[in-house]
Amino acid sequence: MTVRLRPHHLLCLLTYVGKGYSAAFTANYDAVAARIAGGEPVLIVAGPDDICTPLLAEVDAHCRESRVADRDDLAARDVGRLLGRSIEPGTSLVLDPARLFAMRGAFAAGSTREACFDCPWSDLCTSVAGGGYHGTIVPHEGV
Repeated sequence: MTVRLRPHHLLCLLTYVGKGYSAAFTANYDAVAARIAGGEPVLIVAGPDDICTPLLAEVDAHCRESRVADRDDLAARDVGRLLGRSIEPGTSLVLDPARLFAMRGAFAAGSTREACFDCPWSDLCTSVAGGGYHGTIVPHEGV
């Protein structure tokens, strides 16, 4: 199978430590992160993805807001620049240890964080990155 991710979730996944909007959201995110950690490929999508699924029943699910799509655009640009390839709907990639190491280095340095502006999780992500990514669900070991 393939994990469907919107671009800004490529950044969120780097610091995910099992905290989320609700118990259902967190359980789902844990499962998605485990699939990625297991080497399952990622397919970039526009709009809500596999991580968003538990929130989509809400009438005003933030996953559909334009500000979230703006985050996707910024993350796609920054991650694409880092990886040297286009990140857009239909892009497929595997988040192998070398790629994750590079992405986490850039995230910690702040060079891929423009999409994080005004995100309610930004402080937590900054703390996780500053702590060497300990406790993240997707393994944080370097290469």
